[in-house]
Amino acid sequence: MSRTGKKPVAVPDKVEVQLDGRNISVKGPKGQLFQELPDEMIIEQEEGWIHVKRPSDNPNHKALHGLTRSLIANMVEGVTEGYSRNLELVGVGYKAAMQGKKLVLNVGFSHPVEFEPGENVEIEVPAPTKIVVKGIDKQAVGNLAAVIRRTFPPEPYKGKGIRYENEVVRQKVGKAGK
Repeated sequence: MSRTGKKPVAVPDKVEVQLDGRNISVKGPKGQLFQELPDEMIIEQEEGWIHVKRPSDNPNHKALHGLTRSLIANMVEGVTEGYSRNLELVGVGYKAAMQGKKLVLNVGFSHPVEFEPGENVEIEVPAPTKIVVKGIDKQAVGNLAAVIRRTFPPEPYKGKGIRYENEVVRQKVGKAGK
């Protein structure tokens, strides 16, 4: 049995969970999220807990068991605490700035690169070389951070580029000169 799927999801007092067939709605202090869950999974709600069970030991059901439980747990955590990803810009002259709600990056291209945050996501720039992507939807936060990083990923020789905070970039040795 899936170790992740067996764990019940704790629902705090300030969070409302509504199950409607295979649709789930989670409402908390930071906002509201909706998700369509696989209809094969059996989801039971009791006071303060949500249990996810699978109908059989079919490999497809085993895979969906842990996934369904993780999706519900991420929604509950998102509406209570939220998620954030921190990015750093490394390189001479590389900087980030906000223009209204848009993120504008100057990372060595001939033009500035702009990003518009989606629904349930916001971007902050506490310093010119730091970017914080925040939101209640874990998938949206991670995806936007990955798209921003993909603009100029860290290169292996000098380490210049956009990287996640605390990301270790393995540096290669350059040419040996005579």
